[in-house]
Amino acid sequence: MQSEHDSSRRLRICHVITRMIVGGAQENTLLTVRGLMDLGHDVVLLTGPTRGPEGKLLEKSSVPGLRTVAEPQLVRELAPVRDLLAYRALRRYFRRHRFDVVHTHSSKAGVLGRIAASRAGCPAIFHTVHGQAFHPYERGWRNWLYRQAEHVAAKRCDHIFAVAQAMIDQCVSAKIAPAAKYSVAYSGMELSAYDDPAPDQELRSALGIPPDALVVGKIARLFELKGHEYLLAAAPAIVNEFPDVRFLLVGDGMLRAALAAEVAARGLTKHFVFAGLVPPDHIPRYLSLMHVLVHLSLREGLPRTVVQALASRKPAVAFALDGTPEVLKDGQTGFICPPQNTAAVEDAVRRLLRNPELRREMGARGHAFVKTRFDWRQMVAQLEAKYRQVLADKQEVRNAASR
Repeated sequence: MQSEHDSSRRLRICHVITRMIVGGAQENTLLTVRGLMDLGHDVVLLTGPTRGPEGKLLEKSSVPGLRTVAEPQLVRELAPVRDLLAYRALRRYFRRHRFDVVHTHSSKAGVLGRIAASRAGCPAIFHTVHGQAFHPYERGWRNWLYRQAEHVAAKRCDHIFAVAQAMIDQCVSAKIAPAAKYSVAYSGMELSAYDDPAPDQELRSALGIPPDALVVGKIARLFELKGHEYLLAAAPAIVNEFPDVRFLLVGDGMLRAALAAEVAARGLTKHFVFAGLVPPDHIPRYLSLMHVLVHLSLREGLPRTVVQALASRKPAVAFALDGTPEVLKDGQTGFICPPQNTAAVEDAVRRLLRNPELRREMGARGHAFVKTRFDWRQMVAQLEAKYRQVLADKQEVRNAASR
C-alpha cells in the first residue's frame, strides 16, 4: 500500500487562475498543467471568465484530457460582492473535491484561492508570483490594499514560487512574507520551436514588410504599462537613420486605436505594422522576421518575450525593471536601458541595427543562455518536487504527533 507521501503516488492537483487570456502567466500555467498531467497526476484548471481583446488562450492552445472548471464570480477587477461570492464558491469546491495540492496564479485568484483552500483544509497550498499587483505606477491606496491582501494570503499557503528573484526581493521588502517562504521557478517555455532562425518570407510578404527592411519588433498586449509610448517616442530618430525600418507590433488590446492614431499623428504610419493577436505557437514565425526585439514594459515579472527572442537568436533592448536583468545581460545578449529613458532606447536600437555582426554574436550568446534555464519541463519537475516535499514533511509531523 502506498503511503500518503510516497514519491510515486498520483496527486490530485487544482491550479487556479483569474483568467486564461493569451498572456505570459497563462501560458506558464497551461504548460505547468500539461507537464503535471504528463507525469501522471490528476489535474484540474479552475479559471474565471476570459473576456477582452487579449484573446482566449484555451481556444488557441489545448491540452488533451485537461479538465477545466469555470467560476463566473472570479473576476480580475476589484468587486467586493463578487469577490465574496467567488471565495465561497472556491471554498465549497475545494472541500468537495479534496485536492492534495492547490496552486494559485495571478493576484485575485492568488488571494481568494489561498484563503479558500486554507479554510477548506487543503493539505498543501502554493502560489506563483508572475508579477506584482503593487508597483510604483499604481495609486497609493491600491498598493496598500494589494500589499495587505498578499500578506494575509501568504500566511495561508505553504510555499510561494516566483518567476524571477526580483519578485522575491520586492515581496520581502514589502513584508509580504519572509524570504524563506519563496523560491525562484523561472517561467518555463517550449523553446524548441524557436531553434530555426530562417525568416518566414511568406509572412513578411503578407504583413507588407519590404524584403530588405530592418525590423524592430515588440510583442505585448496593447495595454497600459506595456511601454508602447516609449517605442513611439524613439521611432523618429531610428527612422531618420534607417528610412526603410519597420516596427512590428504583435498583440492586441484596448489601446490599439489610440496607438494607431498616435503613429499617424507622427507621420509614421508606413513604418508601423500592427499584426494583431497572434496564437502562441505562431510567435516563432514573427520573431524570425525581427532583427531586434524591444521590451519596454514598466511592470513585468519575467519577460517571456525576451526569452523567446533570445531563443530565436535575436538580441533585445529592455528597461532595467523587475526580472528583466535576470534574462537580458547588458552588453552580452542585448542592452538594458534606464526605465522610461527614450534616448537610451534610441541609441541601443540604432547600434544593433547598424551592426549585423553584433546582432549575430548577442543572439548566439542569448540562445545558449536561455536554453539552459527556461525549459518548461525543468520548471514542472521543480514544482512537483516541492509539492511532494511539503506533503511528506506534513505527513511526518502528523506521524510524530500520533506516536
